[in-house]
Parts: sequence; C-alpha cells; structure tokens
Amino acid sequence: MSQFYKPNRNPNYSYGGPNWTLSRSKIDLFSECQRCFYVDNKLGVARPPGFPFNLNSAVDALLKKELDAHRAAGTKHPLAEAYGLDAIPLQHANMDAWRDALKQGVKHVHKATGMMVRGGVDDIWVNPQGELIVIDYKATSKDGKIESLDEDWHRGYKRQLEVYQWLLRQNGFKVSDTGYWMYANATKDREAFDGRLDFELTLVPYTGSTDWVEDCLIRLKACLDSDEIPQAGADCDYCRYREAAGKALLEQKKKSKSPAIENVPAIVPTTSKKIAHEENPTGQLF
Repeated sequence: MSQFYKPNRNPNYSYGGPNWTLSRSKIDLFSECQRCFYVDNKLGVARPPGFPFNLNSAVDALLKKELDAHRAAGTKHPLAEAYGLDAIPLQHANMDAWRDALKQGVKHVHKATGMMVRGGVDDIWVNPQGELIVIDYKATSKDGKIESLDEDWHRGYKRQLEVYQWLLRQNGFKVSDTGYWMYANATKDREAFDGRLDFELTLVPYTGSTDWVEDCLIRLKACLDSDEIPQAGADCDYCRYREAAGKALLEQKKKSKSPAIENVPAIVPTTSKKIAHEENPTGQLF
C-alpha cells in the first residue's frame, strides 16, 4: 500500500465520529462532486491524494517567515507598498492556530447544523479601518505575469477565500470583501538553472461573496444524513474512472473461467439510489 494513501479511514474521523470536522477542503469537495464527498465523509473512503508539492510547500514556509518578520515589526510587506495596499500583517494570539490547517484553523460551530467548520489560512492582514484581509499563497511557473484568476478551475480558489472570510466573520471580526492571492511565479527566462529559481511576486485581488455558504452547509448536512448516494459531479474524473473500471471488470468477469474476481467494486442499480452490493451489469456503477 502506498504510504501516501490509506483508503479506509478510522471511523472516529468520519461523519458521526467524535473527531470529524468540516474542513474548508471538504466544503470544496462537496461543491465539486457530492458523491465523492459522501464516499469520503460518510463511508470513510477518500479519494487518492495527489503527490505532495514540496516546492510549493517550501514557498509557503518561506513566505510565512517573511510575513512574520513584518508582523513582528508592524511594517508593510514591500508587495503591499508596490500595490498601494494600506495593510500590515495582523498580530493576534491565535495566528499560529489559525494557520494550522491540519489540526486547528479558524473554527466555528454552525448553529443550524451543529457542524464544526474550520479552515487554515495562510495569512491575515489588517487595514487602518480594522478590517481583516485574507491572504492566500499560491506558487506556480507559467509564462506571463499573473494578475487575474479568471479560468473556470479557479472557482475553487475563490471559494477558498470566501470560506475563510465567512469563518472570520462568524468569529466576530470585521472582514474586507476583498482578499488577495500572493502569487509566486517561477520565471524560466534565465540562461541556466544554476541551482536556483527566481520568482515574480504579484498580489491578485478578489472581491467575493459569502452569501452561498449558509445554503451550502444546509445542503451538505442533508447529504450526510441521507442513506441515498448522491449523483456524481458532472466533471468528476474520479467517478468516471470508477464507472469505467467497474464496467470493464464486470465484462472481464463474464469472460473469465474463474468464478469470481477479487475486489470487484460494488454496484448501485439504477432502480435505487440506496446503498447496495448486489451485482447488476446494466446498472449504474457506484
């Protein structure tokens, strides 16, 4: 088994278990594919993770050190100066906990559902009016200067900022509608690598809305409380793979002389959305 993937989660960390919480990334998964969200959080089988982006993690760690130096000094980051943003890194006793995405984050118990919602921010700045400004680090390497995020797949980045803004507001803070991505873009126009990468830093603004969050949480809770398996997301490649692989395995099973193939995935018949394990070669898989 890969050290990076454990398919069957400890039930204590699935929905209904004492250690389950609703992270920002789980909200994003629900928005992307409700079936994958359900299989992950209710059935305890998560998607295989992507391989760790160690270079991105290194950029995040160095940016945090850089911002912490300005936080301690009460000074603006040069990028804020360059973009005319009158804000400095926030000094707050909970800053380290708020940045701990794995164990802590900004937390709030949603009254209507009883769910503990949390999300780990990269950084928070504050302007002279006392408004908190959410800052999220991104790192990549692409041609051209990064000044906007307008592709369809950037919607997840936008939801990320909005969830952080919503969480801070639920904790009683005054929060600016405009957050920023601090983008580190590795340039490729040097003559040689020479053991180093040069990054162009840009500050990309985004004015979002958190109006969608409440309704999303209500629908998400209803999904978790249901025994019905949700429909797959229209663009979910994980569900498409499970569907195609399941059909291929069933076809191979028909051709095989052996009575069974181990680990053939379960099937959900089209006549019922209830969780089922009987085989139906013509039914909908998973």
